[in-house]
Formats: sequence, C-alpha cells, structure tokens
Amino acid sequence: MKHVLVAEDEKGIALLLQQSLRAEGFGATVVSDGEQARRYALSGGYDLLVLDIGLPATDGFTVLRQLREAGSRLPIIVLTARSGVADTVAGLEGGADDYVGKPFRMQELLARIRLRIRNGENAHLLRCCDLTLDLRTRRLHVDGRIVDLTAREFALAEVFMRNPGTVLTREQLIAAAWSDDNHPASNVIDVYVRYLRRKTGAHWISTVRGKGYRLDDSTTRLPADSRG
Repeated sequence: MKHVLVAEDEKGIALLLQQSLRAEGFGATVVSDGEQARRYALSGGYDLLVLDIGLPATDGFTVLRQLREAGSRLPIIVLTARSGVADTVAGLEGGADDYVGKPFRMQELLARIRLRIRNGENAHLLRCCDLTLDLRTRRLHVDGRIVDLTAREFALAEVFMRNPGTVLTREQLIAAAWSDDNHPASNVIDVYVRYLRRKTGAHWISTVRGKGYRLDDSTTRLPADSRG
C-alpha cells in the first residue's frame, strides 16, 4: 500500500482528502502545520506529500525548501488557494512536482497523485542505454550484471549518469567525488576513470582530448572517440 502525507490546516479539506485517499486504497496521514509536515516527510514513511502553502507557523514554501535542501526526493504536490503565476512558478522552481489550485476537483487531484507516485517509484534509478545506477544500493547494473562500486567510483558514476553525452572536466569530476577540501591532483581522476572502465567496459566512457571525459549515450558514441 502506498502512503500519502497530507499537510492541510483546513479541517474540512483535510478530512475529505483523507477519506478520498483511503477509498482509493492509499494510506493517508494528515498533519496541520509546517513543522509536522517537515518532520513526517523526512521520516521516510511516505510515498507522496500533498502540501498546502498556507500552513500555520511554517508555510508550505518554507517546508518545500527545507525538504529539498535536506535531500528529500519525495514527490510533492502543492495545494493552495493562491492562483497567481508568480506563486505557481515559485512552487515549481522550489522543487514541487505539481501545483493544484483551490478549489479543486477531487478526481483530478487523485489522478495527479497516482501519476506522481507511479513516476516516483523508480526515481532512485539513473539509466543510460544499458547502464542502470541504483542510488539506494549504490550498485551499477551493466548489461544485466551487477557491479559493486567503491565510494569514489559511485560518486563518479553518478555524475556521469546524470550528465550523459556531456563532456565533464577533471575539475568537475573532482568536485563531485571529493566533496571535502582535500581535493587530489587532477590526474587521480584518470586512475578512477580506468577503474570504472574495467567494471563497465571501456566503450562507455570516452576521453575528449584536452577537455575531460564523457559518458557515451546512443547519440554521442562515435568510432573516432578516444578510450585512452
């Protein structure tokens, strides 16, 4: 069963949402203020958050920002009586996945909830052609086989998988894999790229001479690319 957290301080709307979600087969928990919404959302026990902007104490925009800054990838549908374009843009740019104005049609909101939960089920997977990186298990799937990665290899694999076809400089790769101040010499990246190539197959990561490295996708894989 999928569980939805509803952050709504209007009791009538909160009760209607809770009853409708349960009737659709969802688990539903209701909270009425921003601090509760933030704490419950970060607990990891929910598949989606319906977040009212006009919450007491801590408003929905602040909760949204706090969750995204904390690294939460929980799908969030913002629910608000505000209908201005600026508020809609602020919500979406702040990290919301969808924006529904009040008054709303319950069936439309339920349809959006189902869609966002369905799309979010594989949000922990990064895919590029025959490569799949699981952000939860920190394992790489290559042509059907599972590859274990060290912490540095995983960090490099993640930045490559998030930027397929993009040339990444050694400095960018160092910044991604060494988040502390003890940055190594740039040639250390060459060593770790070799490690990744041994595990994935040399054809996936190209050397772009004088610039850096690129994870090849179907549009960038060219016979002339160097694999040095």
